[in-house]
Amino acid sequence: MASLLEVSAESLVVSRNGTQLPPYNTTYYFDQLIDHTNPSLGTFKQRFWHTYEWYETGGPIILFTPGEINAENFTFYLTNDTINGQIAQQQSGSTIVLEHRYYGLSNPVPDLSGKNMKYHTIQQAIDDLEYFANNVVLPMPNGDKLSPATAPWVVLIGGSYGGALTAWTMVNKPGLFWAGYASSATVEAIVDFWTYFEPIRQFMPANCSADVEAVISHVDQVFTSNDTAAIQVLKDNWGLGAMTHVDDVAGVSLNMLDWQFLQPASGPGQRFFEFCDALEVKNGVNAPASGWGLDHALIAWGSFWNSSYLAAWCGGVDVEDCFGTYNPNGSVYTNTSLGNDARSWAWVECNQVGQVRDGAGPEDVPTLVTRLLQSPYQIRICALTFPDVFASPDDVPMAAGVANTNKDYGGWNLTVDRLFLANGQRDPWRGVTVSADGVDRASTDLQPIAISDGFHTSDLLTTNGKVDHTVLAVQTQALSYMKTWLAERTLPSYKREVRPAQNSRFLKDVGV
Repeated sequence: MASLLEVSAESLVVSRNGTQLPPYNTTYYFDQLIDHTNPSLGTFKQRFWHTYEWYETGGPIILFTPGEINAENFTFYLTNDTINGQIAQQQSGSTIVLEHRYYGLSNPVPDLSGKNMKYHTIQQAIDDLEYFANNVVLPMPNGDKLSPATAPWVVLIGGSYGGALTAWTMVNKPGLFWAGYASSATVEAIVDFWTYFEPIRQFMPANCSADVEAVISHVDQVFTSNDTAAIQVLKDNWGLGAMTHVDDVAGVSLNMLDWQFLQPASGPGQRFFEFCDALEVKNGVNAPASGWGLDHALIAWGSFWNSSYLAAWCGGVDVEDCFGTYNPNGSVYTNTSLGNDARSWAWVECNQVGQVRDGAGPEDVPTLVTRLLQSPYQIRICALTFPDVFASPDDVPMAAGVANTNKDYGGWNLTVDRLFLANGQRDPWRGVTVSADGVDRASTDLQPIAISDGFHTSDLLTTNGKVDHTVLAVQTQALSYMKTWLAERTLPSYKREVRPAQNSRFLKDVGV
């Protein structure tokens, strides 16, 4: 089912016995079922990457999917630069990166129109993992004899949705994978996810938070008034004077999303902190904890936006085309080409997970982003994105899909043996993990919950453990649990029925 497609020069990869192995970025293809409920529809080519650098007979197979993204830049997850490789090195295992259906080049359809999204569901993705594990012929010695029936498989899936997919798979397919590692696992589907911004508000500099809250309160007050002159002044402040809809203009506050890309090892010069410095450093003096106040912060934010974000995001494109969400003929809605991963993820949001990042709903809760952006705004965008499926926003099944996802896979209440859950205090996605504020999930030896001071999926990267002792503690704890759990595995209680592969031959000899 796998074939060598492309090889390019990388650093030399050598196994423990001295055998030179293919580079990490060697791409293989697996014949994956288009529809697991109707195998007669045939297969599509699903990409994966693999190494057996540390493998010894009896070692585990460690599977990783980056989730909702082209996976070709994630081959470093085969290495011990990540927790995947650390576990493989410790347990003498083999590592795999598997691209998710409908992302990158792993597509069962010719384009991403709404009518072609019918095979793009969480359950189909879970079934992909099962079918892959049971039927793949790995490009390594005895690669046809390493199914879950004969070797322990450990799923390591990060990137929030990927972590959730790990947990959901273990709930849905009990016994298929012996152990799992879920980092920042966004297991709770939810419609209005305003708590995304709460960890940011709690951990960002206090003066910056105070001034951002003041600006947003002012924006919402003006944009909901009838003062056309004041509205125009605010639009002009961000270089968006030509835009028609004030909710689109207010959406500039979503630049708080830059926080998601921070890591303990990020180093200086990160744009989120450049933004805060622009607001809080005046004439070389830092603002007090209360900030400089609305007048300074509003002008400073506009200046920073115009000199950085606006050009970076729009690149000279008309601002209405760049930020507007009301034109059904805009390229953001009409681009159905393969590889448009944002469109693929939008389908999952609209139909199954929601997780709309919007302004705080409760009026007594401070908000970093405009309250003009609520779930109806995003649901309207769903209808515009997939007009061949949704005739109007009323047809978008977000609320029902969210309820079904939590019902089917457990949400915050999921319970499964030998699943390691790792979360970060500063992770904006923490609100939909089992470590969300107000979710009282106890850590146990069969379902440990480890929390670092890190950000989003910080524990997946080895370098973060080198600079943050709390991340290192999580990684160390995970390695200990994996060692214990894998030592407990016994084959007779682990065997399961294996569905026959459609075509188990390599398309080309890979020389192993």
